[in-house]
Amino acid sequence: MVLFLGVSVLSGALAAGLAIPFAGLAGFTTEKTSTTLQDLPQQFDEVPVKQKSVILAADGSVIATLAEQNRTPVKLAQVAPIMQKAIVAIEDDRFYEHGALDLKGTLRALLQNQSAGSVQQGGSSITQQYVKISLVEKAKTPEEVAAATADNYQRKVAELRYAIAVEKQYSKQEILEKYLNLANFGDGAWGIQAAAQHYFSVNASQLTLPQAAMLAGLVKNPTGYDPTNNAKRAKDRRDVVIKRMLELHVISVAQANSALKTPVIDPAKVRPNKLGCANGKYPFYCEYVVAQLEDNPAFGKTKTDRANYLKTAGLTIKTSLDPKTQAAAQHSIDIHSKPTDQSIAAITIVEPGTGLVKAMVQSKPYGGKKNQTSYNYNVEKSYPGGYGGFQNGSTMKAFTIAAAIQKGIPLTYKINSPNTLDLRDTKFQTCNGTTRDPSYQPSNSTNNVPDPTMIQAAQKSTNTYFLLLSQKIGLCPIAKIAASLGLYDAQTGDAQTAKPLEQVASMTLGVGYVTPLQLSSAYAAFAARGMYCTPWLVTSIKDAAGKSVTTRGADCKQALAPEVADGVNAVLHQVMQKGGTGSKLNFGKSDLAGKTGTITANKAVWYAGYSSKLAAASVVADASLPYKNLIGQTLNGKKMYDASGSGTAGPLWMTAMQGALKDYPTTHFVAPSDKIQRGDVKSLPFVNGMNPDDAANKLRQAGFDVAIASGTVNSDETAGTVAYTDPRQRDGAPEGSLVTIYVSNGNNKNQPNKPQNTTKPPGGPTTINPNCPPWNPKYPNCGGRGHG
Repeated sequence: MVLFLGVSVLSGALAAGLAIPFAGLAGFTTEKTSTTLQDLPQQFDEVPVKQKSVILAADGSVIATLAEQNRTPVKLAQVAPIMQKAIVAIEDDRFYEHGALDLKGTLRALLQNQSAGSVQQGGSSITQQYVKISLVEKAKTPEEVAAATADNYQRKVAELRYAIAVEKQYSKQEILEKYLNLANFGDGAWGIQAAAQHYFSVNASQLTLPQAAMLAGLVKNPTGYDPTNNAKRAKDRRDVVIKRMLELHVISVAQANSALKTPVIDPAKVRPNKLGCANGKYPFYCEYVVAQLEDNPAFGKTKTDRANYLKTAGLTIKTSLDPKTQAAAQHSIDIHSKPTDQSIAAITIVEPGTGLVKAMVQSKPYGGKKNQTSYNYNVEKSYPGGYGGFQNGSTMKAFTIAAAIQKGIPLTYKINSPNTLDLRDTKFQTCNGTTRDPSYQPSNSTNNVPDPTMIQAAQKSTNTYFLLLSQKIGLCPIAKIAASLGLYDAQTGDAQTAKPLEQVASMTLGVGYVTPLQLSSAYAAFAARGMYCTPWLVTSIKDAAGKSVTTRGADCKQALAPEVADGVNAVLHQVMQKGGTGSKLNFGKSDLAGKTGTITANKAVWYAGYSSKLAAASVVADASLPYKNLIGQTLNGKKMYDASGSGTAGPLWMTAMQGALKDYPTTHFVAPSDKIQRGDVKSLPFVNGMNPDDAANKLRQAGFDVAIASGTVNSDETAGTVAYTDPRQRDGAPEGSLVTIYVSNGNNKNQPNKPQNTTKPPGGPTTINPNCPPWNPKYPNCGGRGHG
């Protein structure tokens, strides 16, 4: 009787909002309790529902789901009426009749608890349950969670007070909708929509009677009644709900009998709740996207805040990943490598002119088991899973080519390029002075033309040519172009914090550590006629209401003059023509350009190349310390007896690009202008007939290097005077280039004699043929040359 009176008084007090001390209610609290109902808030602040965010590919397909709780809120009108009836029947059959407190249910529970000496039975209304779940959701600390779930009467009375506020603020239909969206339905499914999709592969609006009864039964004990763990127990609980619905005349006997005979679930229709990037289709790409989003201050003050926001805000994040391009790249990985290989392979494909990262693949799959990895071999080390790249080898020569063209050096510029150079203590100009290597004596690794043009040197990847070229133009222009095209040391940070590539004597042969993502993006700038675009992965974000969230678009800049990029394309296009190291990788009708790369001791090999539509970089490397020579390691399950950019990394690039470009139209590069081909020439002073020494001084004063050829040549000019120069006065020459003076013998004959060598530039002498016009590709065997 005392308990009954206590409940009656309590319910009346709650309804009236009166201030009655808890301690005044027998058996409801301890002596320490001093809180009154009046102290509790009169308004219930609704907790924002945690919603899952989804990451989509460019075609709208799902890459991954990010969530603390797998939940998709729906309106009550989107929930099948039978589901609404089932949850009310089993949880609160008088829901539409009582207010915040169901006195009958509460009295029944209190009597049970009194006899047991503790809280054994809830008796809570749906409104009270909604309040309880909300308070748990609001809890941010372990202490707040403990208070929201404590088995005591203080918590129970607090819930009642909040329930009164909820009943005043919302209609019954609104309360039921909020409850169904907030409730835990077990096995990682939160809310009725996620539960319907998870267990039955249907929407909440399509739920049948037996399905609805099973879900309604789950909320009492989501773990214990989980049908994926214990189908029998789940069916027993479901049948209880069906029988209760029959007792309440919600369903007919025929409906009940039919539902009772239905299997509790069809295992084939259960959708796994695969949350997070690790359970997605493209885990490496996905994790890189998430890492970038977590670095965005727009999503929270701290990284923890941002991570929480991404998992709870119900965002729709669309990315640049193109499943068709990704599939083409993955196909290449699959046929050219195996997860069990000692070496690793990786490919990134980007779109020139936008920076959109279309594909990112590697040979080791994601995971912690044998032959799996959590390292992403395509990205920088500053990202938590980023490997940090590999030295880029001779792919660096492309930036030397760009710097040379930018300085006006012609594509046909010749340098005597012996197989070995003595560059010990040779000065190389840097942005801050000079650098030198006291023991540097580099060699070529390929068969070469003795006096190659820039094009020929690129075709054969002639080390000595590019070293002498880099010495002539200086390392600073190369470093600046590389930096403007997104290259930095990927082992030391991101684009904002990393160290720039080091300016050392061997810079043009590879320096620092770069990633396939960096290198493909840099080469994409050549394809886009000098337009460099920062890699772009997140193309749009929408919030839970479908409203666009501000995010960056394409971030592009004109890093190189278009005509300079045209020149680079012309040079690297020849690499893939007959005689070039990439000739076996050429395919299709579109213009292609590329460059091989091999680092010291074959620890990594590269191929980077592009059309005007797509650019890609592939790498095969040793990624296990201590790094070893690839020769002797396995690739595609076979021992390697050779390792090269063209023969090892090249096939990966070719297969990926063949598949990726198959639906694109035929494209061609813009031909370089005559000025780019001939170089930025300066007029040569007329010196024919002058004393050779006077002529040399005049040419030096005009800004040229000068050499006087030994011996004499046939000429109309007076013997002992200047017969002509190479380059000829009418053709001009780039400022600072070598001009050779030929001395006349005064004898004009049809065939001039061949002069002897006169200069010994670094790397040895060169033969100069006076019959050759300077830098003309029609005369490939001519000896006109620049001074290294």
